[in-house]
Amino acid sequence: MKDIERKISELLARMTLDQKIGQIVQPERQFISPEEVKKYHVGSVLSGGGSVPGDNKPEDWIKMNDEYWAASMEEDENHLAIPIIYGVDAIHGNTNVIGSVVFPHNIGLGAADDPDLLERIASVTAKEIAATGVEWTFAPTLAVARNDHWGRTYESYSESPEIVTKYAPRFVKGLQGNYEEDKVIACIKHYIGDGATLHGIDQGDMCITEEELRKIHLPPYKAAIDAGALTVMVSLSSWFGEKCHGHKYLLTDVLKNELGFAGFVISDWDGIDYLDDSYEECAVKALNAGIDMFMITGKWKEFITHVKTNVANGRIPLERLDDAVRRILRVKFEFGMFTKPRPAARKLSLDTSCFGSQEHRAVAREAVRKSLVMLKNEDDILPLSKDARLLVAGKNAHNRGHQCGGFTVAWQGVDDFAESTEKAYIMSDSEKEEPRKTKVKNSAPHRSSIVGGTSIWEGIRAVAPNAELSVDGSGADPDKHEVAIVCIGEVPYAEMLGDVRVEGLAKGLKISKGSTTDDTLSDDDIPVVKKGPYGTHLYLHELHPEDIETIKKITSKGIPVVAVMICGRPLVINRELEESKAFVVAWFPGSEGQGVADVLFGDYDFQGKLSFSWPRYDDENWNVGDNDYNPLFPYGFGLKYKT
Repeated sequence: MKDIERKISELLARMTLDQKIGQIVQPERQFISPEEVKKYHVGSVLSGGGSVPGDNKPEDWIKMNDEYWAASMEEDENHLAIPIIYGVDAIHGNTNVIGSVVFPHNIGLGAADDPDLLERIASVTAKEIAATGVEWTFAPTLAVARNDHWGRTYESYSESPEIVTKYAPRFVKGLQGNYEEDKVIACIKHYIGDGATLHGIDQGDMCITEEELRKIHLPPYKAAIDAGALTVMVSLSSWFGEKCHGHKYLLTDVLKNELGFAGFVISDWDGIDYLDDSYEECAVKALNAGIDMFMITGKWKEFITHVKTNVANGRIPLERLDDAVRRILRVKFEFGMFTKPRPAARKLSLDTSCFGSQEHRAVAREAVRKSLVMLKNEDDILPLSKDARLLVAGKNAHNRGHQCGGFTVAWQGVDDFAESTEKAYIMSDSEKEEPRKTKVKNSAPHRSSIVGGTSIWEGIRAVAPNAELSVDGSGADPDKHEVAIVCIGEVPYAEMLGDVRVEGLAKGLKISKGSTTDDTLSDDDIPVVKKGPYGTHLYLHELHPEDIETIKKITSKGIPVVAVMICGRPLVINRELEESKAFVVAWFPGSEGQGVADVLFGDYDFQGKLSFSWPRYDDENWNVGDNDYNPLFPYGFGLKYKT
C-alpha cells in the first residue's frame, strides 16, 4: 500500500488542473467520444440502462471499451497515460448484454438466505462483465427496503438489516476477489437510506432519526467497506429535506472519516442537479460535500468549467480536488488498471466462451430453486407428477422478459412476448420522460431479446410431456387437465416507474428548497404526488385483473390451480390466494425458468423464506420488529414439502 501511495503522489504532482478535473468526470457513452476522453483527460465513462454499442454482443462492448481505453492511454506533452474505468449497472448478472445469464433480483436472493450462493453469483457476474472488457459494476445494492410501495423494493435483499449485512461482504468478495483477471470493481449503493423514504417514494425524503439510520441502514455499508469495497454511490434521496448528494456529514464525516472508507464516492445519475437552481452551485456543493467522481450525462463540459472556475477562486479548495483525484487513482492502482492489458487483449476478451455458459446458467437455476417461497399447499397438491395432464396459463408463463424484470437489456426491462401471449404493459411517452431529465436510458420493450435460458413454460414442457399452454386459460378442459399452473403477477419496471403512489401523498412532507428545509411552506408550495406509474395500491386483482380472471376461468371448470406469482415485492393477493390450491412466489427469477419446474415437480424441496413481511391490505406496512406486528405472512415464513 505504501508503494501505491507513493505512485499516486508522484502522478498527482505531475498533473495539471485540467488533468485533475478530468479524472473526476464520468460522462455517459452517448455524450462523449474517445477523442474527447483524451482531450479532456476524462477518468471514467458509463452506460446507462439500454445504452449499448453495436449489436449489443460481447465483441461490441470489447471494441468500444478498447477505443476509450486507448484514448485515455495516449501520452504526449499535454496528456498523461491514466486508464479510464468503464461502469455499468450489472445488478443481477451482466444483464445489459444480450445472451448474458440473468439471476433472480435481490428480493429473491434474500429469500434464499444463502451467503455462499450469493458469493458464487457475484463471481459469475464478475466474469461475465469482465468478458465484455468492462471493469466496474454499480452493485451491490444495499438498500434495506421498508415500504413495499417503493419501485425499487426488488433491489433489496430484505426489510431487515440482518440479511443485507450478512450478504454485503460476500457479494463484494465475489465481485472483487483479489483483483484477478475475471474480477471487477464493486460499487455499494445507494448511500444511504434509499429504502427508508417516506411512503416509499423513489428519490424521496427519509424522515427517520439518526439512531434508526445507524441501526438499520448503516450496518450493510460498514460490512461492505470492511470487506474492501472500492467505490460507493450516493443516494438520490434526502434526509429531512437535505439531499444526500450535498450532505457533508453523511459523505465525509460518517462515510470517509468514521467508517474509514478510502476508495472514491460517485454521484448517481445527474444526482447533483437537484442541489441548487444554479448548476455551478450544484458542482461546488457536491464536491465540497465529499463526492469524488461525478456521473453526468450531457453537461459534463459545463461541469468542468464550473469546477475549474471555483478552484481558481478558492470556493473549492485545491486540497479537496486533490483528495478526490487521489481516491480515484488509488482505486485504479489497487485494482491494477495501470498494468492491465488493453480490453481487446485481456484473457476473457480473447475467450468469451464463459459468457452465458451452461455452467453459469446452472448457478442461476440453483438460485431460482432456492429463492421460491411456498405460501400455500392445500391438500398437498404440490409436488406435481411429471405425468400429470397439466394446463399452463397466465401472462407470465411464457415470457422470459417478464420473469427477468427491470434492468434487463433495457432500463425498464423487456417484453419477450410469444405469438400466443398477451401484450404486456407499455409505458406512455410521459411516463418514460418523468421525472428525470436528459434520459438516455431505453425504456422500450423488445422482442426476443432474452437469448438463452428458459421461460417457466419451457421449463415445465421439458419435464412434463402432457402439459399444454393456454395463456388466457380459455383452453381449460376438465376432461383433459387435472391441474393448472397459472403464472400471474407483475410485469417489468425499474426505479421510480415502479412506484405505487396515491394522489396527494406529499401533503405534510418537508420540502427541500435548495439545500435547506422550510417547514413553513404554504399548501401552494407543496407538490401533489400523482398516481404512481405502476398504480395507486398493492391489490393484485386491480393492478392486473387479467390474473384473477384467468384463475377463475379455470377453477370454474373444476380444475384446481397452482398459482406462481412473478413479482418484485409483496402484493395484496387475498383473492388470488383464496382461489388457488397452492401459491408460490417466484419473485423476478431471471432467465432460468426451469428452476421453477425443478421445485414444482419435487426434484427439489422449497427452501425460500420470506425476507419481507406480507400485507393483508394496502394500507399496512409491516416490518419485522414493529409493535403489534400482525402481517398475513410473517418475516421468515415459507412452507416445505416435508412439513
